[in-house]
Amino acid sequence: MRRVSKITAACAVTAALALTATACGESSTGDSGSDNGDIKVGMAYDVGGRGDNSFNDSAARGLDKAKAELGVETKELTAKNGETPADREQRLASLAEGGFNPVIGVGFAYKDAIDKVAAKYPKTTFGLVDSVSEAKNVDSIVFTEEQGSYLAGVAAALKSKDGKIGFIGGVDIPLIKKFAAGFQQGVKETKPNATVQIQYLSTGTDMSGFGAPDKGKAAAKGMLDKGIDVVYAAAGGSGAGAIEAVAAKPGAWAIGVDSDQAKDPALSKYAGSILTSVVKNVDTGVFELVKSVQDGKPMTGTHTYSLAEDGVSLTTTGDHLKDIQAQIDEAKKKIVDGQIKVATTL
Repeated sequence: MRRVSKITAACAVTAALALTATACGESSTGDSGSDNGDIKVGMAYDVGGRGDNSFNDSAARGLDKAKAELGVETKELTAKNGETPADREQRLASLAEGGFNPVIGVGFAYKDAIDKVAAKYPKTTFGLVDSVSEAKNVDSIVFTEEQGSYLAGVAAALKSKDGKIGFIGGVDIPLIKKFAAGFQQGVKETKPNATVQIQYLSTGTDMSGFGAPDKGKAAAKGMLDKGIDVVYAAAGGSGAGAIEAVAAKPGAWAIGVDSDQAKDPALSKYAGSILTSVVKNVDTGVFELVKSVQDGKPMTGTHTYSLAEDGVSLTTTGDHLKDIQAQIDEAKKKIVDGQIKVATTL
């Protein structure tokens, strides 16, 4: 079972904005997963789209599961750099007009567009990942990022030799601070004398910090030069640069985000240095929404996928957590039981 809660304030942004797109226009893929004519699912990715090995790919896995198990037809569209809010509205409207239902927007940036388009297509169910809409025909899919990050903090504290730990956030905004807050708390409650250096790659409305691997690499190198030996990057595509820098430092550990980055083909050569990744299981939210529409009982409202329901988790690729798994499991149990309340702000 998963816990369902109503959130009245919208989440700010996703920590996993995708890698910078290389194409200059909107990309599209279509697939008639079945001829059963049951339902058609429209997916609107953020910049980077399918293949980003991060946030968008997690959503894509849910869509693939729906195609395989439910036999639905799909269409996928991807945002491009520098587009206007009207571009996002047009993308969603084109899917709704084409009879796709549900229509899913991946990432906080679709929030305003979904609010407007959902009102124009009241018979269509929309999905909004990582933000909250009050529209009656929208399923808002959000996660307890701070809880997964707390567990990452426990792992970092136990693996660090001197208790010098770093956090790199893509942009200095509330949602990224949820990652930072949970991580710092996990570190400090595991090893009180440990220190956590927090650094953001951009601020305000400048979202470039999510798609600048060179900035991520430079930030991580600066931390490593100060003796930090565990670096957690919640910075979208910029995290790849941080992982590369950490891998060049013997004995240092990187912590990935959103997808199992040790399995990312582009990062696999660094897998030995990736301690774990904090995963948000967007695929679960996407699949459950699609199935609910197919079953004739569309999900709406705000659905929070928490640690208790495996909405967030730590990956175990490479067995790097094997020697500390008992401590991680103990911390998880205390969070689920309510003994540990994880902060969402620093």
